[in-house]
Amino acid sequence: MRISTEDTGITSWPERALSDAAAAWDKLRAAGDMTGWLRLPEEYDRDEFERLLRTAEKIRSDSEALVVIGIGGSYLGTRAAAEAIKRNGVQLIFAGSDLSPNTLNNAAAQLGGKDFSVNVVSKSGTTTEPAIAFRFFRQLLEKKYGRASAGRIYATTDPSGGALRQMAVNNGWTGFNIPPDVGGRYSVLTAVGLLPMAAAGLDVRAMMDGAAGTMRSCRTCGADNPVWRYVLARSILYGRGKKIELFTTYEPSLHYFLEWLKQLFGESEGKEGKGIFPASAEFTTDLHSLGQYIQQGERHLMQTVLYVEDTGSDMLIPRCGEDTDGLNYLAGRPLSWVRKQAFLGTLRAHVAGGVPCTTITLDKLGERELGSLFYFFELACAMSGFMLGVNPFDQPGVEEYKKNMLALLGSARG
Repeated sequence: MRISTEDTGITSWPERALSDAAAAWDKLRAAGDMTGWLRLPEEYDRDEFERLLRTAEKIRSDSEALVVIGIGGSYLGTRAAAEAIKRNGVQLIFAGSDLSPNTLNNAAAQLGGKDFSVNVVSKSGTTTEPAIAFRFFRQLLEKKYGRASAGRIYATTDPSGGALRQMAVNNGWTGFNIPPDVGGRYSVLTAVGLLPMAAAGLDVRAMMDGAAGTMRSCRTCGADNPVWRYVLARSILYGRGKKIELFTTYEPSLHYFLEWLKQLFGESEGKEGKGIFPASAEFTTDLHSLGQYIQQGERHLMQTVLYVEDTGSDMLIPRCGEDTDGLNYLAGRPLSWVRKQAFLGTLRAHVAGGVPCTTITLDKLGERELGSLFYFFELACAMSGFMLGVNPFDQPGVEEYKKNMLALLGSARG
């Protein structure tokens, strides 16, 4: 993974910014509450990890599909990984992230006559969207398997309390822990993400190794640390009026990774009237819809590009006899080469148009690289929150909408 900030227009790091970054770094390293993810890539429970791998093997042996029920950080990292890297494992079907009947019906339709299991992910077990979805799929399990359905339910939840933990104990479901000092949006490298990823055939050991490598390379204080460079750049640009960070990629399979990034930064930074708004676009597709605005709209955008050099497949552009479209000059060229020129041309245009760009380049996209990316952005996000002067681990605004919704739902009790 290579980080380049040379297209941000920042030629040196101001002393004030370096001082603020050092203070934020110290706060993060000293914070005890909700920072269990910080050393997780090296200090995770090996025995629990092996149990997780055995459970994933069981799921692959008796199920063709695994329904993953969760919302926000309880599913976005898993979906990001499963969409980015395709392996030979069970099909993952996601539910519980909205309240649309169509979503649940479509998820059920994907099951068809397949053997399936359910992994419900929730610290409390009472969050409305996943709790409703779990009722629905638990009923389908019980209709299909009867008493044996209990052996097909896997609950990833709080280790010591909460409704879901109690249900798991009462019904004999297999349980995995969400560490109490790891918040949902920082939990992808716990059983929250690792169990369903492993069931889908991903090499989660390599993912943890990749995260550990990034953890070790990002221990130093100062601008030599790639996390510092990224955080410094976005902080300086925010101070210059760049209020929106547009995460972009030229690889459509990273769509849900961008969704994961939006939750990570949106919930962590958007507080107290502060914060960079996280948005996303997929190039080159969105250049034909959003490109005009990016190039010439209001100058409040900064851009962070995730570029993958080798996506795992390629094809040569064929030659056509009539050459009516005038593209025979590209015949024999790899499509990946054309994509690279689109990336470079777009980067030049955006920078010239007043959109500062940070580029994060991966040589390839595998489990090790994805684990590295997950940890890099978790660390950068937490540090950015402290640099901004907010708590990057709470989400009081989310609780407000939940309170209002539950009050309205409660009125139905009459």
